[in-house]
Amino acid sequence: MKKYLAIVVLSLLAVVAFDASAKKQAQIKFSESTFDFGVIAEHGGPVSHTFNFTNTGDANLVILDAKADCGCTEPQYPEQPIAPGKSGKIKVTFKPIYRPGPFTKVITVRTNGKQKKVRLKITGTVNPNK
Repeated sequence: MKKYLAIVVLSLLAVVAFDASAKKQAQIKFSESTFDFGVIAEHGGPVSHTFNFTNTGDANLVILDAKADCGCTEPQYPEQPIAPGKSGKIKVTFKPIYRPGPFTKVITVRTNGKQKKVRLKITGTVNPNK
């Protein structure tokens, strides 16, 4: 009987431990989600901004993908997992050539975290005379 009771108790503890570990989840938190370049020169070359983030969750954060809504904008993101409490960066580069006037570009970041999609935004105005 004691042996049976010990097996039941150990089984319950294993289920509880598995359930607790299954609830661990990454969480991405950006220090900012938008950036305004202001007025930039059309022929001045590409401009970049770095969005900093921290994994505030309790599991490794993996950035699955980061895509811009336009070919004129290129995000670069870490391919290695980000441990809980650690930080990372997503660098976004915008090419203003042949794009005069105001712009708003959205970058969609997909993660394995609690928030599956995060949207970052860059804005500004391209001056064709600079």
